[in-house]
Amino acid sequence: MSRRLWLGLPALAALPRPAWAHAILVQSDPAHEAEVPAGERVLTFRFNSRLDRMRSRLTLIGPDRRQTVLALLQGPDDVLSAQAVLAPGKATVRWQVLAIDGHITRGDVPFTVVGG
Repeated sequence: MSRRLWLGLPALAALPRPAWAHAILVQSDPAHEAEVPAGERVLTFRFNSRLDRMRSRLTLIGPDRRQTVLALLQGPDDVLSAQAVLAPGKATVRWQVLAIDGHITRGDVPFTVVGG
């Protein structure tokens, strides 16, 4: 019996397993290094998988380096969006998401706010 078990292990290892991938940012508005007009704007970030919205966040880092955690708007399970007032200068949105597979990923999207 034990010989059969050992012979079956390679076949068992070859069976497909669920993919455990991190959430990856696939599209953002504003885009990376974009120029956007000053004022009120909805910021939108779309990912390649569904997110746990309760444990995900968007933080706006303004030209004065002040960090503001933004209130998320309702939307699709793979999108985070928030309304923000943008002041002229260099800004960044720092995103942190928890994918439904349990992995946390984070990143930054820098952009420039023009006008005023």
